[in-house]
Amino acid sequence: MLLSADAPSSSPDPSWSPSSWRARTEAHAITYDDPGELERVLARLSTLPPLVTSWEIERLKSQLAEAQQGKRFLLQGGDCAEMLDDCEGSAITRKIKILLQMSLVLLQASGKPVIRVGRLAGQYAKPRSNPVETRGEVSLPSYFGDLINGAEFDAASRRPDPERLLRGYAHSAMTLNFVRSLSAAGFADLHHPEYWDLGFFDRADLTPEVRADYQRVTSEVSRAMRFMEALGEDSVEKLSRVEFFTSHEGLSLNYEEALTRQVPRRQSRYALSCHLPWIGERTRALDGAHVELFRGVGNPIGVKVGPSADPAEVVELVGRLNPMNLPGKTILVSRVGARRVKEVLPRLVEAVKRAGKRVLWVCDPMHGNTVSAKSGLKTRNFEDILAEVEACFDVHEDLGTVLGGVHFELTGEDVTECTGRGVDESLLDKRYASRCDPRLNYAQAMEMAFAVGRRMAKGRAANGA
Repeated sequence: MLLSADAPSSSPDPSWSPSSWRARTEAHAITYDDPGELERVLARLSTLPPLVTSWEIERLKSQLAEAQQGKRFLLQGGDCAEMLDDCEGSAITRKIKILLQMSLVLLQASGKPVIRVGRLAGQYAKPRSNPVETRGEVSLPSYFGDLINGAEFDAASRRPDPERLLRGYAHSAMTLNFVRSLSAAGFADLHHPEYWDLGFFDRADLTPEVRADYQRVTSEVSRAMRFMEALGEDSVEKLSRVEFFTSHEGLSLNYEEALTRQVPRRQSRYALSCHLPWIGERTRALDGAHVELFRGVGNPIGVKVGPSADPAEVVELVGRLNPMNLPGKTILVSRVGARRVKEVLPRLVEAVKRAGKRVLWVCDPMHGNTVSAKSGLKTRNFEDILAEVEACFDVHEDLGTVLGGVHFELTGEDVTECTGRGVDESLLDKRYASRCDPRLNYAQAMEMAFAVGRRMAKGRAANGA
């Protein structure tokens, strides 16, 4: 159910304002060499239309509240870092199609509606372990994503440029406009999943088993839709169309502040740069600037928690971001690595459960499984990624809690960045396109969806559903 226009979405706190974060320590702060230029850009950005609406945000929050109860499942995925040059029709379509196809598999396997959230239309900034990159005798600022600077290793490109904030906004707006147009035109109609195939059955990189599985899934969903229509169900139109929501890491607080607005007829302010911003493992300090900004907005907020997370601190963090303990407001995204899930995750889940905090637990199996190949390229292994997802399901089943979603870095392209399922280390440099972290390619993402779907179907059968 949607909240009414005057329902509180966050706790009113007179000590908070969209700029109160400026008095706190900002992890991964970006230094601009011309403060006046930055202020001019932010002043302009603050007058531009919002990218999303509070109504969309509240709708997402209501769905996330249902996912907390095990009634829905969240699929969040997309690029590690979007590139401005990739803002073109075919690239966006491929991103939407892979999420549609994966969600269809999960829907059929779990019997639950799937919430689709893309790392899309704003994932232009990335934290880096080191603020400086050195090659030979030359040291330059690290590449922090296209919202901040350029990837080319020269002084002009690596200079943090305030104008990029406006370019990031413009490209996010164009992406969102195209996604909404696709949806309005019926692109995501469940009656016609064959529209999403990406030449699926002609691809040589897919196994016959995966190809046959996907054909079976689409046939079963189409049959179910026709059956419901024959019964005269009023909700068929709603079920036949799917929604997309957007998300990104809220790293650039200058950008987020400029797009945080008071909405008429609502008590809360909202971060209107996307529907679902998240705070990263490196920026979730309790007294830090990122927590300060996002504790005051009405959006649902994700938080990445790694193997070093202290359970008591996580509980306090949830309380700070969601003091009213509202449903659908807080998402905890575990990213601990396949080998440490059963050591680390139970104590975090138990602490949050004991404290009575309402959260949606989500598994990010990518970041805790990053390794360096012999070539020096960062990579992740398919089997490690899947093992972390399965271990997370095990932990939550053992503790009587709900794993309500998965969060993948993936692409609809045929890249060679993660090993496994047809890609070994010798092939990594063949089509390694990511500027930051390795992503599952198209075939790996589909195989992952089927593997996760089988795990969900097993749980569904065990519960007699």
